[in-house]
Amino acid sequence: MDKRHIGRSDLTVAPFCLGGNVFGWTADEATSFAILDRFVESGFDFIDTADVYSRWAPGHAGGESETVIGRWFAARPGARDRVVLATKVGMDMGEAGKGLSAQHIEQACEASLRRLQTDRIDLYQSHTDDSDVPLDETLRAYERLITAGKVRAIGASNYGAGRLKEALALSASAGLPRYECLQPDYSLAERGYEAELEPLCRAEQVGVIGYFSLAAGFLTGKYRSAADAAGRARENRVAKYLNPRGLALLDSLDAVAVAHGASPAQVALAWIIARPGITAPIASATSVAQLDELLGAARLSLSAEAITRLDAASAGGIEG
Repeated sequence: MDKRHIGRSDLTVAPFCLGGNVFGWTADEATSFAILDRFVESGFDFIDTADVYSRWAPGHAGGESETVIGRWFAARPGARDRVVLATKVGMDMGEAGKGLSAQHIEQACEASLRRLQTDRIDLYQSHTDDSDVPLDETLRAYERLITAGKVRAIGASNYGAGRLKEALALSASAGLPRYECLQPDYSLAERGYEAELEPLCRAEQVGVIGYFSLAAGFLTGKYRSAADAAGRARENRVAKYLNPRGLALLDSLDAVAVAHGASPAQVALAWIIARPGITAPIASATSVAQLDELLGAARLSLSAEAITRLDAASAGGIEG
C-alpha cells in the first residue's frame, strides 16, 4: 500500500486514519480491540485519538479512548511499533485544565502517555487554537517534548488560515517545530477548508487529515430522514444535512457507488483520498464489518467522471 508523508516529517502512513473517538464510548473495549486488531492486520497503521474523548458522554471524564488504546497496546506485544499514534491536547478536561499553555501541554502529555501505556506520541496535535497563549509558548513546549523523545511531530486541529500561517512563519523564523499537519472538518458535505486552508497547506507542505470525513455518518446514506437519525448518538450533527441539497448529494453518491461496485461511504472517503494535499481522511467504526467496508475506500479508484459529478453535487458545501 502506498504510504504518504505527514507534512515534511519522517512519519509515513497509509491513506486512511482510524478515528478513536468511539473507543470506550459507542464501541466497548472488546469491540474496540477487535477493530484495532483488524485494522493493523489489514495493513493499515494510522490511529487518531484525543485526551478529551469521550468526555461528552454521560459519566465520562475524558481519556476513555486513550485508555482503551493503551490497554490494547499492553495486550498486544509489538502493536505499538506497528502504528503511527496521534492524539490531541487543548480541549476542556475539567479539573485537569484546558488550553495550550506550556504547563498544560506538558502535564497533558504525561497524562496521555500514561493512559496510552507508551513512551512516545508520534503526532501530538493542538486540538483547537488558543488565542490566550502566545504561539511561541505553545511551540516551545512542543519543542521540549520533542527533545525529550516524548513526541515525534506536531499538528494543529481547527485552526483558521491566518493563525496557521502565523504559526508556520514563527516556526520558520525562530527555528521551532512546525505544525506538520492540519486536522479540519472536511468532507463532501463540508468543503469550507478548500477556500483558504487548502492553498496554504499545499504551499507549505502541511499534511491534511480531515475529521468528520463521512459528515457524522450522513455520507454513509443511512440517514435520509429525521426518523432515521432519531435516537442515534449523532442525531444532532446529521440533522443539518437533511435538506434538499444534502439528499441530492446522497443521490449522486448512490449513482457513483453503483457504477463502481462500492458503497456510498467508500466513495465519499475515496473522493477525499484523491484530493491533492490530503494525507488521509479520518473515520471511525463501531464494528469489524463496518471497518472492513471503510478500509475498502483506500483501494477504490474513482473515475474522472465520478469525481466531477461529486464535485458538482457538493460544490460550496451543503450545510444549512
